[in-house]
Amino acid sequence: MSRTPAISFAKPSSISEGVLVLLSGEETGLAASAAGHDPQGVLPRAVEAASFKGKMGTSADILAPHGTALDRLVVLGIGKPSALDEQAWLKVGGAVQTAARKAKKVTVILDVAGAEASSTEAAQLAMGILLRAYTFDKYKTRKDDANGDGDKETAFVVACADPAGAKKKFAELEGIAGGVLLARDLVNEPANILGPLEFAAKAKELESLGVEVEILHDADMEKLGMGALLGVAQGSERPARMVVMKWNGGKAKDKPVAFVGKGVVFDSGGISIKPAAGMEDMKGDMGGAAAVTGLMHALAARKAKANVVGIIGLVENMLDGKAQRPGDIVTSMSGQTIEVLNTDAEGRLVLADALWYCNDRFEPRFMINLATLTGAILIALGQHHAGLFSNNDELAGRLFEAGQATGEKVWRMPMGPDYDKLIDSKNADMKNIGGRHAGAITAAQFLQRFVKDTPWAHLDVAGTAMGSPTNEISQTWASGYGVRLLDRLVRDHYEG
Repeated sequence: MSRTPAISFAKPSSISEGVLVLLSGEETGLAASAAGHDPQGVLPRAVEAASFKGKMGTSADILAPHGTALDRLVVLGIGKPSALDEQAWLKVGGAVQTAARKAKKVTVILDVAGAEASSTEAAQLAMGILLRAYTFDKYKTRKDDANGDGDKETAFVVACADPAGAKKKFAELEGIAGGVLLARDLVNEPANILGPLEFAAKAKELESLGVEVEILHDADMEKLGMGALLGVAQGSERPARMVVMKWNGGKAKDKPVAFVGKGVVFDSGGISIKPAAGMEDMKGDMGGAAAVTGLMHALAARKAKANVVGIIGLVENMLDGKAQRPGDIVTSMSGQTIEVLNTDAEGRLVLADALWYCNDRFEPRFMINLATLTGAILIALGQHHAGLFSNNDELAGRLFEAGQATGEKVWRMPMGPDYDKLIDSKNADMKNIGGRHAGAITAAQFLQRFVKDTPWAHLDVAGTAMGSPTNEISQTWASGYGVRLLDRLVRDHYEG
């Protein structure tokens, strides 16, 4: 859990201390205003000596530039200014954070070849700084403190034409970033610290933002007939929980939109135990629930004008004398029976009851569930797209567009009757696995049996929520994937 950098906005002025960052576009060079920060004219020579061409993410660094009191002067490449979109400005912010190198104060001048960046772009850059600055060092007793600054974080000043406008826009984006960082924290926490009870308590803290939070205990779920979810939890000493989060920012008459998350705080595989190698990563098998919790934080923090429900099913999948066995048959809340052929296909059992409960109680406009559900989606898509499965073309299209806009990309996968029949069981209404082939698709077909005709989408985030490649705005094992994607979906189509 990292400290949050202090970020402020100001008009461009003479900079006399710390690190100064100047932006340079590819083929456009430095803005004319750069000369005002280069009294000795060292920049052109330094840039040429470094073979700096202004490509995105590249930099030229001048230590203690002569004629100034600055510690460093950094020229940062931003590529082609005309191509800078939301994702690009986030990346520029990440590059600014990297250039800071634990400096006490960093000022970045948003003046690209004489064209001032807008207040929105300034705020997006600042959000990139926040996302890149995140580290998870909570359990390190000896932290890197090479500069002797202790707990003091870098102070960033973003110099732009409209600091008041940028500050107002950043207040909204900061709330979204807070949701991303919350999701990262939850996924990064070790399972001995974050169990179902502790996760539910973290969700309860959202009440401070105005979210209504209700926690269902295992006894409550037993009364509701949630035999699928409770079957997963019965091998653990830690009791199951279901958390219902409600943000009422829209009109009272408007039906809510709903998000449902798989929250397996640790997945041993149960009796169908996983191989030892890599099992430690199963602390992140609650990445879907983390994303839903982070999303509710983001929506509440920016006061979204929408009615939103977030539901997370929290269990631990362990094995003891009470654990469910391969071959057991459980009855879900829907009344449908499930033959459990593999206890490691547990996330779909949790979601089956959570989806049915959500649909039955709230009758939402749509439901989207997120889950680190299958290794098969990694084989199909790798780690740069989440798998998208849906019964509704409009919802699927909107999710795809939101993914392209935010960089949290999705790719639609097929569904259909030929896949659905693979999970038919001779002993129950269905079985929880469909065989070796099309594993991610048969998992989605399983979930579809619990949504009726409600517009629904399933996001398989096994490759994107944990262990995903680091990039310009994420440097830790947990990415916080899904928060920005779904916030954008709500903002673009379901507010007002």
